[in-house]
Amino acid sequence: MIWPPSGHHCGVVRTADSTLTGRWHRLRLRPRLALAALAGFVIAVPVTLLTLAVRSGWGPVHRIDLWVADYLHGVVGSRPALLRVLLVVQDVMHPQVFRAAVAVLVVVLFVRGARRLAWWAAITMAAGSFLGFALKLVVARARPTFDLPLDTAPGYSFPSGHALNSAVGVLVLVLALVPVVRGARARLMLWLAGAFVIVLTGFDRIALGVHYLSDVVAGWLVAGALVAATAAAFETWRRDAGRPPHDPLEGVDPDDAERVVS
Repeated sequence: MIWPPSGHHCGVVRTADSTLTGRWHRLRLRPRLALAALAGFVIAVPVTLLTLAVRSGWGPVHRIDLWVADYLHGVVGSRPALLRVLLVVQDVMHPQVFRAAVAVLVVVLFVRGARRLAWWAAITMAAGSFLGFALKLVVARARPTFDLPLDTAPGYSFPSGHALNSAVGVLVLVLALVPVVRGARARLMLWLAGAFVIVLTGFDRIALGVHYLSDVVAGWLVAGALVAATAAAFETWRRDAGRPPHDPLEGVDPDDAERVVS
């Protein structure tokens, strides 16, 4: 007797094996993303402390912080129209706005069946929010003070939560959706628009006098490190799952991203 008795059973076995393998690879994705987020935190803490030490102990950085803060305070304070615009930008670019935008993206991705990409976006954004809060408590840097403040903000100053969350949110949105944007020029415009939002948010915090320049730059650096870590974890998972390597700047998961518009 020949075993297996027919090619049909071989197909069933192969299908079952491939299904189990696919499930195993998907189960391995979430722990990898969580570990990558933790790695981003572990890296960001000493980087942040080093930045603060440099700011406190190295004269040029401290003087630049104070000079930029005083200069922009004078410029904005003498232009009421500009101040009103910046106050609107502050609300539009609030961290909750970027969290909500990523949350909508996650829901859409789950509904469309792009669950791998949804998990990456959700974990990265959540880790960014937690990271900013934790680093503020660790560093506990006071905010800038002025005799006539243009605006006030609660909590500590370093790093800027607006800068960090806007950078994480924009990078998550762009890296998730760039594969569905057709044409090199359109993709470049998407990246430039994202960069504009990030820079505008950071400038707004400094111009309103609620953050120093180093607060904003630190927020950008931490956000970049976090997104890079989770994107790298996602790429290693893709290769382990037998998917072809690709340029991360072309999107974290092009296969899943296509489902958004399909």
